[in-house]
Formats: sequence, C-alpha cells, structure tokens
Amino acid sequence: MKKIKDERLVLKNLKNIRTAYVIQTLGIIGILGYDVIQGGMDRMMANPLWSVFMITAIISSLLSMTVSVDEYPTQQSPKKGFILSIIVVTFIAIAAGVAISLSSGVTTGVLIGGVIFICGVPPFAYLFYLRKQRHDEELDG
Repeated sequence: MKKIKDERLVLKNLKNIRTAYVIQTLGIIGILGYDVIQGGMDRMMANPLWSVFMITAIISSLLSMTVSVDEYPTQQSPKKGFILSIIVVTFIAIAAGVAISLSSGVTTGVLIGGVIFICGVPPFAYLFYLRKQRHDEELDG
C-alpha cells in the first residue's frame, strides 16, 4: 500500500478514522447499555467489551494529553505544575477517604482514598514527563 503524501488526503483519512472510532465507540456503549438494562452493572462489567472500552478510553486520554501539551504554552516550570497536581490529588484522596470513613468505616475510607491517589498520580506523572520533555526541547532549540 502506497503512503499518502497529499496533506488534504491525510487530513481526510484522519477524519474518516475519527468517524469510524466514534461509531465504534457508540456501538460499544450501546451494547454495554443493553447489558446494564438486562443484567445490571455486574453483567456489563463481565462483558469483554467493557475491558476494550476502558482500555480505549485510557489510551485516547493519554494520546490527547500529548496533543494538549504541545498546544498550550508552558507558563510555569513543569516541576511546579507536577507538585501542585500531586497536592491536589492528595487533598482529593484524603477528602474522599475521610468522607467514606464517616459512613462506611475507616478501612473502606483508607482503601478508597488510596485507590483515588494511586489512580490519580500516573496521569500527572505522564503529563509532567511530557511537559519536561517539551521544556528541555525549548531550552535546547
């Protein structure tokens, strides 16, 4: 297959891929929605499409992060932004943990707070990596 060199055709091809992705995602959401109606959340989460949907959503988010880092100018040092992000995630995790501890017990609160913290740090670490890489390129170039 020959590589497309015309920029207009490349853009059209990317738009076609985006349209196919949107239709595919809507189809997956429809099937998962049907599973929720028929058997509840347990049935939906047992469906292999749930894993495909979650992996696709995570990868799509990570890929859009790379674009957003290049789109917006850096106003502050990447390290400051990362530290601020960690502080915010820590505060949210502690607040959620305390709120859940009051209603469901300390163990559940600590567990949920820990999960929120652990799930919140990797996206900010990846964003820090991208911003630092871009910052280093600006200093070199």
